[in-house]
Amino acid sequence: MDWKDGKNRCQWANPKNEKYIQYHDEEWGIPVYDDQRLFEMLVLESFQAGLSWECVLNKREAFRKAFDDFDLAAVCSYGEEKITALKENPAIIRNRLKIQAAVQNAKIFRQIQKECGSFSDYIWHWTDGNIIYEIGKTKSPLSDIVSADLKRRGMKFVGSTIIYAYMQAIGIIYSHEKGCFLECGKERGRNKNG
Repeated sequence: MDWKDGKNRCQWANPKNEKYIQYHDEEWGIPVYDDQRLFEMLVLESFQAGLSWECVLNKREAFRKAFDDFDLAAVCSYGEEKITALKENPAIIRNRLKIQAAVQNAKIFRQIQKECGSFSDYIWHWTDGNIIYEIGKTKSPLSDIVSADLKRRGMKFVGSTIIYAYMQAIGIIYSHEKGCFLECGKERGRNKNG
């Protein structure tokens, strides 16, 4: 694949989509500890179910506007009127079940914050704060466990594959492919052991 800037990237990155390149280079795989950002990514990943990440990413700004910049308190307070308005918003993915799940998941996200101090503490505790370096997977025993726990708490659209992608996005799992300029051990001084 030819990249204008000469940097090789993971094969999934679309060289014709600037948003995708920026996401790959500046966000994907970088550890996230901020709860608002963790909530945003959880909502976006849940909307990806059955679709491509590129489709969701292209609508990200519209999602931010529609979901009050992913303000947790605001999303927790959404009622039927807001859910219907979101369902009719052509700028986002208009799947009623996913919209309802985002509201329900927000409430559970808040419960986890109260229980664990922050959602960041909850999600990072599964690896004792360590980053896992692996490529070529779409789910793992770790994503199976986290998915099962979130489902037990009542979250929806959090299957193992979605949670694996989520953990890649927020940097718990670092999966930049071999040959990518961000592969393990390059650019950020990371090595296979973290």
